Amino acid sequence: MIETDRLILRPWLESDAASLFRYASDPAVGPVAGWPPHTSIDDSLEIIRTVFAAPEIYAVVLKATYEPIGSCGIMFSNGMRSADMKHCEAEIGYWIGKPYWGQGLIPEAVNALLSRSFNELGIDALWCAYYDGNTKSKRVCEKTGFKYHHTNQDIVSPLGDIRTEHFHLMTREDYNAI
Repeated sequence: MIETDRLILRPWLESDAASLFRYASDPAVGPVAGWPPHTSIDDSLEIIRTVFAAPEIYAVVLKATYEPIGSCGIMFSNGMRSADMKHCEAEIGYWIGKPYWGQGLIPEAVNALLSRSFNELGIDALWCAYYDGNTKSKRVCEKTGFKYHHTNQDIVSPLGDIRTEHFHLMTREDYNAI
């Protein structure tokens, strides 16, 4: 468990399925990040049991309500990720429910994961990627100190469409200089 001023980052629980569905079923949330909206609480439960069961994947829980309102995580080279990573590198991914957009909650969560990655897990570099047009994810990269690295065009997203994906990088040296 990781605590910030307003958040608790903790593993997903099967009992979180209804909350996950509440936010992940919104068509404004998943497709911009490349995944389909959840179609049922059972769909969300299956995501908790599979995708969100990976190490270092956290429910973003609002301290004020103790409700999961999004997800963030550190994805390693042997799992699901977008970046072409080397040994001792990882990728940070995140999303948050639409009612919580624009409140700085995901940058707060990402900063906690940056600290964990560099200070506890011994990661040398972290990637963060987003699809063209996902201005909210772009802002998270900017706010948390990631530096633009490169763009890949004609990427097939998990939804099967062709997209442009922008990659940002933060090295241990970058992190220590912040």
